[in-house]
Amino acid sequence: MLYLSHPACLEHDPRAHMPSHPDTPERLVAIEAALADRDWLDWERCLAPSATERELELVHSARHVESIRELCLAGGGAIDPDTFVGEASYRAALHAVGGACEMTRALLKGTDSIGFCAVRPSGHHAEPERAMGFCLFNNVAIAAAMAIENLGIEKVLVLDWDVHHGNGTAEAFRRRSDVLFVSLHQSGLYPGTGAANDLGAGEGEGYTINLPVPAGSGEELWLSLLEHIVVPIASSFAPDLILVSAGFDAHRSDPLADCNLEAGSFAQMACQVRELAAQLGVPLGAVLEGGYDEASLVESLIATMKAMGGEGEAVSAAPEEILTSRAATYVAPYWSL
Repeated sequence: MLYLSHPACLEHDPRAHMPSHPDTPERLVAIEAALADRDWLDWERCLAPSATERELELVHSARHVESIRELCLAGGGAIDPDTFVGEASYRAALHAVGGACEMTRALLKGTDSIGFCAVRPSGHHAEPERAMGFCLFNNVAIAAAMAIENLGIEKVLVLDWDVHHGNGTAEAFRRRSDVLFVSLHQSGLYPGTGAANDLGAGEGEGYTINLPVPAGSGEELWLSLLEHIVVPIASSFAPDLILVSAGFDAHRSDPLADCNLEAGSFAQMACQVRELAAQLGVPLGAVLEGGYDEASLVESLIATMKAMGGEGEAVSAAPEEILTSRAATYVAPYWSL
């Protein structure tokens, strides 16, 4: 089991431009202090290397990469009302991408079968031509594209359980059938995308699965959608690698959303995905996305890592009747459940 991070990820601090910004370096400081107190859960620690611009351009345009680099070199500033960079942000973002890619390389070499990458800035909102939603480059999407382009595999499942829709990852793979992108998220939240009837386009139609849930949703619905929609589709897709965009802002204590998950809910989702990976005989990696209440972020991340590492068992339950059935009607033309 491999854990990756890098001190450079602490240098990105949007509070230089917006003092109340929720994406603080202290999020990662708290995570690593808690892991250190637990002897890093016996996971092997590795420094996340810096990504190359060639790797960034597997998903992003050269123009986008240059614009972020030049803005940071000029001292930083605002990209949009939520997204800010400083001089050190480009270096932090390179290590965030590099960590996701290095984890993926290790997983596919067979060095480890389980990995977690705790990096920032997050990535899942970053579109090929646009930074947004605290995200500069799309860490998970680049790792998935790199695995297919450079490491000889054919298919990747990207599961995004951040409470906000992973619009950037969806756009990166909208017209591709070699990446199955599944997003569980609260409907009506930023960035306003991720409707259940958005299923991709062209050759990628049916390979984007959006599972929006209403505000107030708790463990029963999230686990039902995962067990009765995501797992059967993923089993049919038969990926060579599973990557998770692991946001923890669906926790009931998070200030940016209105869902009601607990740390144990994330552990149970991780058990489901771990058992799916074992059933398929493929490696499993996760990359940190959101989570803005420090205590619940730490508790949920540690519970997730423990479950990924083998603690606990996935508990099967009858499907939640209304919204799980509704989700099934959208995917039924493409997948057997």
